Amino acid sequence: MAEARISVAQDQFVCPICLDLLKDPVTIPCGHSYCMSCITGCWNQDNQMGIYSCPQCRKTFTQRSDLGKNVMLAEMVEKVKKIELQAAVTAGPEDVQCDVCTGRKYNAVKSCLVCLNSYCQTHFERHEEFHPGKRHKVIDATGRLQEMICQKHDKLLEVFCRTDQQFICFLCMMDQHRNHETVSAAEEMTKMQDHLRDMQRTIQQKIQKKETMLQELKEAVESYRRSAQAAVEDIEKIFTDLICSFERSRSEVTQMIRDQERDSVSQAEEQLERMKQEINDLKRRDTEMEQLSRTDDHIHLFQSFKSLSLSGSSELPRIHISSCLSFDDARKSVAKLRDQLKDYCREQIENIPVKHMRIILGPGFENRDEYLKYFRQFTLDPNTAHKHLQLSDRNRMIITTHTDQLYPAHPDRFDSVVQVLCRESVSGRCYWEVDWHQSECFGVSVSYKSISRKGTGNECRFGFNKQSWKLMCSPLVCTFQHNNIATELPGVSSSSRIGLFVDHDAGILSFYSVSDTMTLIHKVHTTFTQPLYPGISLGKNATVKLCSVTV
Repeated sequence: MAEARISVAQDQFVCPICLDLLKDPVTIPCGHSYCMSCITGCWNQDNQMGIYSCPQCRKTFTQRSDLGKNVMLAEMVEKVKKIELQAAVTAGPEDVQCDVCTGRKYNAVKSCLVCLNSYCQTHFERHEEFHPGKRHKVIDATGRLQEMICQKHDKLLEVFCRTDQQFICFLCMMDQHRNHETVSAAEEMTKMQDHLRDMQRTIQQKIQKKETMLQELKEAVESYRRSAQAAVEDIEKIFTDLICSFERSRSEVTQMIRDQERDSVSQAEEQLERMKQEINDLKRRDTEMEQLSRTDDHIHLFQSFKSLSLSGSSELPRIHISSCLSFDDARKSVAKLRDQLKDYCREQIENIPVKHMRIILGPGFENRDEYLKYFRQFTLDPNTAHKHLQLSDRNRMIITTHTDQLYPAHPDRFDSVVQVLCRESVSGRCYWEVDWHQSECFGVSVSYKSISRKGTGNECRFGFNKQSWKLMCSPLVCTFQHNNIATELPGVSSSSRIGLFVDHDAGILSFYSVSDTMTLIHKVHTTFTQPLYPGISLGKNATVKLCSVTV
């Protein structure tokens, strides 16, 4: 019962009269227990006829017994109350209380849409016993039972008025909703459930698409990691080879210095030995001369003097010693080479194209109408048009001519390349369409305003520099160009109408072939650092028009 249900053990402590936990429990001679007030009130009514019986088993007594409180039963009831109180504390806010319980309210398990009451398990069983032949419509216990009742007629809302889009009762249908389109609540609920199932299927399809995208993203990340690891390993190998090359060069230069040192020192040491020997010889002769200068033997002096003069007639060789005995020039040359290599490596490393993997969540449009929400009408800028381009239709149509147009000189004009820019820039999300006729090929582009205008170099041509992106179209093939790199799109052809979508912030540029359907030709993910301007480049005998679209 309480906590919506009473266990078998707890059910023993429920008074059969009030259907609540026993209060001041007493036990009568037949063994059944009641609240003292309940059984006393029952017997007081029976006392008028002199009958005392058990309301439960109907056993009669010839004499009214004295009612004494069953202390043990009272203690057990108090324990049951504590258990139920703890259960009530942990009950959730959605729990519905029984409408029949008096005193302590127990949680309901069922709600009756006929009686408009919610019942705990015990009272629901009594409810079923009181209506044995006619089954009332019951639902799981709900706290929104009053919302299912008409506040005006106090009747169940069993009808749905489609005219006013609300649930009503039968009396409302006969009154203020007369002649309205009405159906049964069950029918409308079935329709709503069918609609919910359709919505659920749509959501499940989106979940499936998202999961597919998630899997693709995971695979892309894994592929990116593998590519990065392979690049790191290759670069490590290359730098290792480069370091080995530098080591060999270092060894070669060191060996050159050591070889030069060995040769020069060897020559110097030979000269040193020769000079030491000559010094020793001179010292010996000096000693001999000193001795002769003091001799008294004139014959010996004469003979020795003659030999000394002959041996000493040669002149001493002159020794030239370089004023620079270091390798400063070699050190300076290697230091200069180091600085040059540092500058070169820094410059080359800055130009190494390491691409960042950008996760871009595009708009994900599925049809042309969604793109048209971002449609913008552009106009061609006459100040940029080449002299062989004739503008008309309020600067929305362009035709190639063989005669020069009388355009005034202007710094923004393309003087050698047959192309033109639009006057307005692209901002945020933007979509536009271009029609082309009578041309073997033409190009639709977006470009920074800083693109060069003078001359025939690649810095002026759409798609041949970092300033612009171009789709070159022909009846048979399309080619995408950027920074002088052409990407052929095999198997892709365009219709006579091309749609362009730009999400400047997300760095998305998309080209579409527009006919009865909208087919993606090419999509670019990049980073735009400046405002973009639509551009057109034309071949011979071409007619191109910026389309007007009714949104």
